[in-house]
Amino acid sequence: MTMDFSIGIPDGEAARSAVGLVHFLHSAGFTTYWAGGCVRDLLLGKIPIDYDIATSAVPDQIQHLFPRAELTGKSFGVCRVLFEGVFFEVATFRSDLAYTDGRHPEGIRFADAPTDAQRRDFTINALFYDPIAKRLLDFVGGRADLDAGIIRAVGDPNARFKEDHLRILRALRFAARLNFTLEPATLKAVIADAHHLSRISPERIREELVRLFLEALRPGDAFRQLEATGVLTVVLPELARMRGQAQPPEFHPEGDVFTHTAIMLDRMSRRSVRLIFAVLLHDVGKPPTAEYRDGRWRFENHARAGAELARDILSRLRFSNDDIEAITHMVGNHMRFQKVSEMRRSTLRTLVGHPEFDDELELHRLDCESSHGLLDNLEFLQNFRLALQSEPALPPRWISGHDLLAMGLPSGPRLGQWLKTAYEKQLEGQFPDRESLLLWLRAAVVSIDNDSRS
Repeated sequence: MTMDFSIGIPDGEAARSAVGLVHFLHSAGFTTYWAGGCVRDLLLGKIPIDYDIATSAVPDQIQHLFPRAELTGKSFGVCRVLFEGVFFEVATFRSDLAYTDGRHPEGIRFADAPTDAQRRDFTINALFYDPIAKRLLDFVGGRADLDAGIIRAVGDPNARFKEDHLRILRALRFAARLNFTLEPATLKAVIADAHHLSRISPERIREELVRLFLEALRPGDAFRQLEATGVLTVVLPELARMRGQAQPPEFHPEGDVFTHTAIMLDRMSRRSVRLIFAVLLHDVGKPPTAEYRDGRWRFENHARAGAELARDILSRLRFSNDDIEAITHMVGNHMRFQKVSEMRRSTLRTLVGHPEFDDELELHRLDCESSHGLLDNLEFLQNFRLALQSEPALPPRWISGHDLLAMGLPSGPRLGQWLKTAYEKQLEGQFPDRESLLLWLRAAVVSIDNDSRS
């Protein structure tokens, strides 16, 4: 269906250049539209991240018009074009041949716009717009689904998901991002075909999960939808096992481990990849350590077990080494926050000075607010950090290995232990300056050496 429809086009270089590119290709004799996500977002009153262009021009013709165009996907009719200072993906209208690997078609045939719409994933992503003639082209009912807040696969949902298994996660991502509901047949197909996701590369699964939780209006609801559809069991089975794992009601009146985690996700006031996955994984060690003893559930060493599981999960999903180290640190140490009021000053300074402390503190806040609601330790740490504002949490060391070698200590574990002791005493504030700490060290080293000789 084609209709006259004027979409408000945002100000800015990208939009102006996108209009200009359509006009240029029109003038060269090629049917050309904006396509997919940019049309969807404009109809929703959002500013598109980018503008994808769909055209009747084939790659050779595009390259003739734009000699510097990059063939980013010639086998799929896609070129990257620089026009008026902005890069655009320009794709030829096409239909896809058979899919055999659950991800990519074996080939394509160039086609027209109505045929191109039929190959796309969801109706709301299969809309075209001509910004010159101000015409909306809707061949699959995407406008009605957009107005109704529905995610509907184009055509047969089972066929769409079997062509490209990753569309299953994309359906959940779009629903979470837009606060839309899955159309019944599409939802049924998500559930029936979820097992196909095991064929998708871990990197692509990670990318979709990261986008889902970063973009979701309510990430906890997205987590619940992953579990309800069976997708979580396929992509993160360790997290699916949290459903039904009971907890002591005096500490967790909200319910099982899964419910606790979902509430934490919804309470997040800021999001980062590391914090999101620390929340998701912080209690992943509870199911394997669960023991019902003395009238209540206990999870001894669940933080340590969780850190080991987290490392396995994050490695499986091909996270970077830096992300793995940061997230597993948070998972493995999140229970330490229960005892901060008992910690020595040097231990507290080490805790507060850790590079992940801001995320650790936020994880602790979310953990408490989503369970017993006690924030004493949070306030204690906030006050402690406030008191350190005039100085770094972890100041430079006064004592170096060279100082200890100069005292006659040989290299080795003993020297390392003395370095640690010196820094702890510095952090504890037991000495006013480097000179007094050096005097104490010299006396202590001599005393211990004399004792060892006698």
